[in-house]
Amino acid sequence: MVGYRERVLNHHRVGSGEPLVLVHGVGSRWQVWEPVIALLAESFEIYAVDLPGFGESAPLESTTVDTLTDALAAFLTEAGLERPHLAGNSMGGLIVLNLAARGLARSVTAFSPIGFWSAPGRIWCQRSLGASKALGRALRPALPAILRTSAGRAAFLSLVFGKAWAVGTDIALATAQGAIDSPGFDAALASFDHARLQEGSNARLGRVPVTIAWGNRDILLTYATQSRRARGWLPGARHLTLTGSGHTPFYDDPAGCAEILLDNLEASRP
Repeated sequence: MVGYRERVLNHHRVGSGEPLVLVHGVGSRWQVWEPVIALLAESFEIYAVDLPGFGESAPLESTTVDTLTDALAAFLTEAGLERPHLAGNSMGGLIVLNLAARGLARSVTAFSPIGFWSAPGRIWCQRSLGASKALGRALRPALPAILRTSAGRAAFLSLVFGKAWAVGTDIALATAQGAIDSPGFDAALASFDHARLQEGSNARLGRVPVTIAWGNRDILLTYATQSRRARGWLPGARHLTLTGSGHTPFYDDPAGCAEILLDNLEASRP
């Protein structure tokens, strides 16, 4: 394992314009953003990153939401990205909100961010993801056959996709294998116990455009309760609902997700 300052994170870079850094959730990788990248690349220079311990980035000695946040801050410095636009999903959503609260963002967009839960909601999230990984490992030899069917994709991936049956077999298999094989998964998931918005975030986040977007079919971070809590905690943010989308909405509604990010680009300009 390496410390986060010893290696630039693996990332996919494409496009031109103001920089936009895309941050995935626990057990995921940069490719989760692929459905929206082409829609954004004419307006942004995209940096889609693999957080340490996920995708092709080396793990940390200690993996928590806080150390991953520090690792991404270090990446911004190493890449010469001064106050880029930031967007994150799930765990990545809280990470980018906290980086924006540090003054490191031009705008911030969080899709279904963690941290707006009650204790039962957090426990449901942790146990559901942990059980899904364990089941995936147990059934690994059979996963290609299971995920070849729409019913199998719906059964295995409805925690993360609102329309899991419609996701392609290769994407479904890569999604499942990414969670199973991520060396940072277990430690990052356990650290959700203490993951929260930084104190004073409301005032500091008021200095940049902030958007919180939630799919109304999100059953992992339940839309009805956690989106309402996010509205209460961050009243100055723009709060949006992606109808028909799940926890990771980029395959459910790529056009809607891209539009949200493009709107934040315009809102950040004088």
